[in-house]
Amino acid sequence: MNGLTGAYVPGDSPLHRLPAGAKLLALAVACTALLLLRGPWELAGAAVVVAGLYALARVGARPAWAQIKPIRWFAAVLFPVQLVVADLEGAVSATLRIVLAVALAGLVTLTTRTSDMMAALERCLSPVRHVGLDPFRLSLLLSLTVRSVPVVAGLATRVREAQRARGVERSLRAFAVPLVVSALRHADALGEALSARGVDD
Repeated sequence: MNGLTGAYVPGDSPLHRLPAGAKLLALAVACTALLLLRGPWELAGAAVVVAGLYALARVGARPAWAQIKPIRWFAAVLFPVQLVVADLEGAVSATLRIVLAVALAGLVTLTTRTSDMMAALERCLSPVRHVGLDPFRLSLLLSLTVRSVPVVAGLATRVREAQRARGVERSLRAFAVPLVVSALRHADALGEALSARGVDD
């Protein structure tokens, strides 16, 4: 299952060995903490911590950058918008907060097998069995949703770069149509892979 959508990088770091449930809980706590950090200097300190975690995970520079690269356009738009509605400090803080949250989520995907993430989610969702829902299918849905966010963001980046190469970067249609087609192709390939593994209904 991990080969379907995951960006998992095999390794034996302390973060790789940490249970998936603990990492998901830590991610939720860390993202909440990011919301509580107010100033750019506090968030800069958090950025140092995140960088240290990536170094501890030993996943490599390229996979690490791949987690942040897809949102660089979003950050480039968010910063001036926040600058208009708030001030410089608020704009820097809001942008850093989003980037760091994505980086932390990316670190979890890089150090956690999809099967382990699904098992942890399934255990957390086990009470829903009492209301007629299937914890396995819910955990599969949540896991694929988490994994698909960077995939779609990466598709958007490639489409944007292709637009720039053709000189049509201002055309919404030239961006939206290829992105939708690429996303549908990805969904179709994912569906075939799931069907091959017996998860087809």
